[in-house]
Amino acid sequence: MFTGGGLMQAPFELPERLSRREFLKASAAGLLALGVPVRWAGRRLTLDENQLGRVAEATADVFSQPSFSSDRRRTFWRDEILQLEGAVVGDVLPEHNRVWYEVAGHGYIHSSIIQPVRDEPNLPAARLPALGELMEVTVPLVEVYWHPRHDAEKVYRFYYETTHWIDGVSRDSQRHVWYRIYDDKWDLRYYARAEAFRPVPVSELTPISPDVPGEDKLIEVDLGHCWINCFEGDRMVFTSRISPGELLPTGQSLTPQGEFVTFRKRGSRHMAVGNLASGYDLPGVPWVAYITREGVSFHGTYWHNDFGTPRSHGCINMTPTAAKWLYRWTLPVVPSSEQEVWVDYGTQVRIRAS
Repeated sequence: MFTGGGLMQAPFELPERLSRREFLKASAAGLLALGVPVRWAGRRLTLDENQLGRVAEATADVFSQPSFSSDRRRTFWRDEILQLEGAVVGDVLPEHNRVWYEVAGHGYIHSSIIQPVRDEPNLPAARLPALGELMEVTVPLVEVYWHPRHDAEKVYRFYYETTHWIDGVSRDSQRHVWYRIYDDKWDLRYYARAEAFRPVPVSELTPISPDVPGEDKLIEVDLGHCWINCFEGDRMVFTSRISPGELLPTGQSLTPQGEFVTFRKRGSRHMAVGNLASGYDLPGVPWVAYITREGVSFHGTYWHNDFGTPRSHGCINMTPTAAKWLYRWTLPVVPSSEQEVWVDYGTQVRIRAS
């Protein structure tokens, strides 16, 4: 059974030091954001020395203790990269997320506004498949330009674990390698330094449990408790915390209830709507599985780390690791050479209030 790592039927003993793999598993399951095992309470976990965090909101305050009522020591700003030394269970509030990160040399910062990131640049590819390929950002952030040179106008900033369709390679006058990025929302192309991107190998796109009949797979979403559970027959094989749609004044979720199927999938999507005051503009949303023609979907999330509470405009926010698992487990299968598959069938989804 998979919780982004392993289902907890009883309190789970986390190790004193988390490896990268263990950190990713714990993050996918929500263990480093909420639902923390009892045996971890009051203990400090030492994180991998290469574990970094990106400030995902406009500001992030650092406190002397893992509590909002303790002394405020300093403020970091959006997109600053921090060295994370440890993770602890802090104050009783917010109840859904009691995890704080220890920032090297500064104090404690609440996990909800910190995106866990790594800095792992890559060797650029000399050539690409004829139709392009899906790639993932493996550094905290990378600047994106209209043209393949640093003095060109900037368009976006892409973030760790976002995914993008890359369809060209070029070099600038200094022999730096740039990738050409296709924007599926606006049918435009941008450029970014190639070292920031990792081609997603076919082995990470192959289906999970392909031998299980499609009709035996079921996704259950519990909006009230912010959980997703996946079944193969009567056996639960995956569970993870989510952030569903925000609540209307009536108490109803923006995420629709009922029976659906994952009829449309794509490894990356530029999601944008509205204006700067009331909308959003999110390039490279990873591992998207749609359940309505209006655009409600399961997908990875890089703009917050606050799972276990309603936060979205209707979609079901997941950690990128959890969303990738779901993407591979569900129908339809998206071949590595294609950006999207849209069919009239898919994996069953049942969404209920609680």
